[in-house]
Amino acid sequence: MDLIFKAIIMGVIEGLTEFLPVSSTGHLIIAGQLLGIPEATAATFEIFIQLGAIVAVAVYFFRDLLSLIKRATTDPGARQLLIGIAIAFVPAALIGFVFRRQIKAVLFGPFPVALAMVIGGVLMLVAERWFKTRTATVRSIENVTLRQAAAIGFAQIGALWPGMSRSMTTIVGGMVAGLDRPTALRFSFYLSIPTLAIASLYELASSLKDIPGAQIPAFGVGLLVSFGVALVVIRFFLRYVARHDLVPFAWYRIVVGLLLLAIVVPLPGIR
Repeated sequence: MDLIFKAIIMGVIEGLTEFLPVSSTGHLIIAGQLLGIPEATAATFEIFIQLGAIVAVAVYFFRDLLSLIKRATTDPGARQLLIGIAIAFVPAALIGFVFRRQIKAVLFGPFPVALAMVIGGVLMLVAERWFKTRTATVRSIENVTLRQAAAIGFAQIGALWPGMSRSMTTIVGGMVAGLDRPTALRFSFYLSIPTLAIASLYELASSLKDIPGAQIPAFGVGLLVSFGVALVVIRFFLRYVARHDLVPFAWYRIVVGLLLLAIVVPLPGIR
């Protein structure tokens, strides 16, 4: 029951933070340590419950994605969007695969996460200020060019640093590339499906054997909670971004990151 309670908390955190530009991985690393979840179990658990959020975004956009795939053979805009998503997927996937061990060894810890939270928040503030001086050239997701998709893909490499946020890097990357904020967000959602699904399944395949059978119910509970919360967050965030900027999330990142640097990092044994 204790593990199930922790699974519910972790599922809520994953569902809340996966698609907001605040870093789900960073929050889960910190939450796992505060909840006293063993490091090996926490790493596998984070991957497992992330699948709930992935299923949520696939379910939410199912009709749009199905229509996109059906139209791809005859509609140049639909075909270009699918190719663009594939192009945007490649850079972070390639770097993440090649340098997987080094990234885990160096960047997975409270100090790198806290630092990334602050740096990412500052980048968001700078991007929002810069964005207000420019006029977006793309206001429809099927008008995203392959060059813009590639730019978003390279921006997503920054998400390999836990605490930086995949959502933040892709949304800001899209805005800098010329997309308006809602279009950048929708592209980020679409890109999240292959990115998170392939990364999670790859990691899960290599660690599934380490999950004790008694913990599987807790993992399942965490996945279901993550799925339900993520569905609500996706709907909220789409409506929010249609009317507001990302500044509140930037300040949240900075405040939380500074608090972590001041409180969590100095604890003995934490790198």
